[in-house]
Amino acid sequence: MSEINTDVLTGLGLNSYESTKTEPIDNSLGQEDFLKLMTTQLSNQDPLNPMENGEFIGELAQFSTVTGIEELTVAFESLAQSFSQWQTLQGAALVGRDVLVPVEDFEFQSGETVAGAISLPSSGTGVTVDVYNEAGQVVRSMDLGTQASGLHDFTWDGLTNDGTEAPSGTYEFKSRALLGESTEALYTLVSGEVSSVALGGEDSGLVLQVQGLGNVDFNSVFRIGS
Repeated sequence: MSEINTDVLTGLGLNSYESTKTEPIDNSLGQEDFLKLMTTQLSNQDPLNPMENGEFIGELAQFSTVTGIEELTVAFESLAQSFSQWQTLQGAALVGRDVLVPVEDFEFQSGETVAGAISLPSSGTGVTVDVYNEAGQVVRSMDLGTQASGLHDFTWDGLTNDGTEAPSGTYEFKSRALLGESTEALYTLVSGEVSSVALGGEDSGLVLQVQGLGNVDFNSVFRIGS
């Protein structure tokens, strides 16, 4: 099929398809565009009917809003970058230190000890920490007696109730106490050493890799030790 000469189309008052294509229009109004628009409006106003003070103040307020939003956006981006760098430095300082965190279970190596803590909302008696194995069986019960309200540390020596070493595997701490007239479960935490630190995605912050506990969000850390 032969091509149509564009001069013929032009003589007929028509345009070719290529010449009618237009670039996408940017409808956004930037700070510079807003300033030019307001300046043009002021220079072309009717001297006998100038813009009212209220209208002029409104224009300036809109201009200030546009400027303020752009400046805030830049400021927040800079702040987010600085905060991310600060988190990285803070995270690096945590490597090799112990953290106390709430976890469902932990990995245990036979012959080791595991530290933890319990939190009492009020003073209680018969405070007990039970150690459960993967089968849900209690392999060790530790009687902590009477304790006041607050956080109390404990250590499992890795032994079972009959004095033998517990085998390696996944275990869980559960604690209880008599508070008033009823026995209640207590908030239980486990301690572990931070082996590495990573920055999470946009919706998450610092993530700690804790030995025996896996990945832990920094926001869930209850206490940082030495």
